[in-house]
Amino acid sequence: MIKKMNYKITGNENVLFNNNAFYCIGTGRMGLALQKQYFEQLKLVQEKIGFEHIRGHGLFHDDMAIYREFQPGVAEFGPHAWEGRDEKKVQVEYNWTYLDMVMDSYRELHIKPFIELGFMPKQLASGDNSIFYWKGHTTPPYNYERWAGLVQETLRHLMDRYGTDEVVTWPVEVWNEPNLPGFWKDADMKEYFKLYDISSRAVKAVDKRFKVGGPAVCGGTDKEWIKAFLDFVRKNKCPLDFVSRHHYTTEFPNYDGHYGYPKLHSKEKCFEQLDSTRGIVDSFKEFKGMDINVTEFNTSYIPNAPVHDMNLNAAYIALMLSTFGDNHKSYSYWTFGDIFEEAGVPYTPFHGGFGLVANGLIPKPTFWTFAFYKKLTKNYEKCVLKTKNCVVVKQTNGSYSGVVWNVDEEMTGKEFKLDLTFPLENRAKGKTEDEKFPNVLITELVDEEVCNPLKAWHDLGEPANPSQEQMEILRAAAQPFVQTKRSCNKISLVLKENAVCYFEIKAAPIKSDRGYTYGRLKYPPVVE
Repeated sequence: MIKKMNYKITGNENVLFNNNAFYCIGTGRMGLALQKQYFEQLKLVQEKIGFEHIRGHGLFHDDMAIYREFQPGVAEFGPHAWEGRDEKKVQVEYNWTYLDMVMDSYRELHIKPFIELGFMPKQLASGDNSIFYWKGHTTPPYNYERWAGLVQETLRHLMDRYGTDEVVTWPVEVWNEPNLPGFWKDADMKEYFKLYDISSRAVKAVDKRFKVGGPAVCGGTDKEWIKAFLDFVRKNKCPLDFVSRHHYTTEFPNYDGHYGYPKLHSKEKCFEQLDSTRGIVDSFKEFKGMDINVTEFNTSYIPNAPVHDMNLNAAYIALMLSTFGDNHKSYSYWTFGDIFEEAGVPYTPFHGGFGLVANGLIPKPTFWTFAFYKKLTKNYEKCVLKTKNCVVVKQTNGSYSGVVWNVDEEMTGKEFKLDLTFPLENRAKGKTEDEKFPNVLITELVDEEVCNPLKAWHDLGEPANPSQEQMEILRAAAQPFVQTKRSCNKISLVLKENAVCYFEIKAAPIKSDRGYTYGRLKYPPVVE
């Protein structure tokens, strides 16, 4: 079975295509940035793709060691810790050592924070509720004045170190998914609104130029929360520069061992849960047209879903990126790499992690989806074609490039053929057959046969701890298949199920050096 589409490009088209895929990328908790492999994975992502901001949890988690309460003369550690504590004598101090290390490494890789305020330092938490393997504390602060002080002192330190004019360009988001009881005690809406009110005012008191937003909700009660949040902000005149939320496209997973197997939403309904947000925001005249930042998105919302490692994920995300920017200021893929511990330390390099890069510096197929879109928009002039299977643009140098995909979430094996005609020269003078074609077609293909490191890992026996030799094989198997071809002004691309292909077609007249004949053993020598 094969689905066929045919389009003729005139060059006069101007199709809506807002690409904001590279504004932000997600990360595991901030403390993981101190690891060597974390830095190497982010470096690879920045070199091949390049994102402007990075967002993750754990800025105020205890492994960052920023917040500390103490009382002079009272033991802070050991069996007698805090005996004789007198709240009136408790003092607060801040430790910026690890924060500076993390931020310096981000700056080295030319990426800025998208600051998420959370989670709660243990000493400031009002209860023992926590989430994840690394126990991020999820209760409100027992003292909101100290919480506001923590927020402000952190921002002031960053401004002192990296410059006020720079740091005020870093967006600030208040908390993460407070509508889910795992992330915010009892999913207490009233208490979150209090946290937002105090936090947003604290941020603006440091510098009014900071952009602050929320409520960073995810699924389920998202409509109820966003409407109630905007009602609260309007009534109390809280600072609000953007609305944030999250988006995932799978059903509740079936669990087996270390893994979860969720069913993807159909490709026709990949934005169904997200579509209401723009309408809710615009229904408030005060907030009409306000930026919506999707600060997390992926297919599955669990960090152990094998779909994340598959070519299906790459094709599905390619479809999402084609229209995500139509209603959203930004959308941040969750996450750049698999140094990630929400469900514990992974057992194998392919464990269904969120990342674009598997542990061992192995790019997954979805890595190339983002890399292809980056190429697509690098010298972008305008979009000339956008369908459910492709985006084609004209570049400023007159060439045309595109990303094509074939999402087959039911794994039926159906192929997709795309025929395109471009306003480029059709034939050229030449002595050999190749020379008669005036253009070059360059393709980079990712599919289950030519760029599928997951299959290679399976064929190697699914080693939990691959040897260096096996790692080299996996990295080699993770590269797109690159092909060049002399071309007229018509091209045909055939994609197998869940393939993603980048192409570029441009004029490329052959200008041979004197005496050189390509393929001379194939073609008869030319006699002058």
